[in-house]
Amino acid sequence: MEGLDRIETSRRPGTEQFLDGRNPVGFDVLSFWQWAYSDLVSNATRGVVAEYLVARALGAANGVREEWAAYDVLDPRGITVQVKSAAYVQSWRQDRLSSIIFGCGKTQAWDAATNELGIDRRRHAHVYVFALLAEKDQSKLNPLDVAQWQFYVVPTAVLDARRRSQHSITLPSLRELHAGPVTYWELGAAVGAAMEHHLSVVGHQE
Repeated sequence: MEGLDRIETSRRPGTEQFLDGRNPVGFDVLSFWQWAYSDLVSNATRGVVAEYLVARALGAANGVREEWAAYDVLDPRGITVQVKSAAYVQSWRQDRLSSIIFGCGKTQAWDAATNELGIDRRRHAHVYVFALLAEKDQSKLNPLDVAQWQFYVVPTAVLDARRRSQHSITLPSLRELHAGPVTYWELGAAVGAAMEHHLSVVGHQE
């Protein structure tokens, strides 16, 4: 068998029917999404929600999420963005609120077009956005409320220069790198400023 090219994905409206051959069987893609992704608080799905919010804020949500891309969002200005999420309240029973720790380790990039893994381990985005679902009251928790999210925007060059852990970062350490979180509505400007900072640091290193 000859090699198979990468499958290009397009946006689905959700009305596509599941079939038995050519015959609809009575349910559609929307019903699958409702079944699979209604728990927006779960770690996995919350992370995708965070990516979507960042993409929407940057005007970069018109396409389709690429699960295995080296970065999460491509800003229309050409800025590549990695999104990491965390929350105090989880889906499961908790004795206490979760400690906030974001993973930010260096990785090898995988190219879906060539099915090859990159050699070097590094951070592949220009900017990191650490998205915290900050509501601590379970009865009020709503991942769809952008007012409950806090976004810490950090140039990748700043993370690379850290002398502490290169694998993860706590909220206090993150605050030391950044004066404070920005809102959903401030993300566009914050990402642009972080990109300028990243380029200035990289330029001085060259």
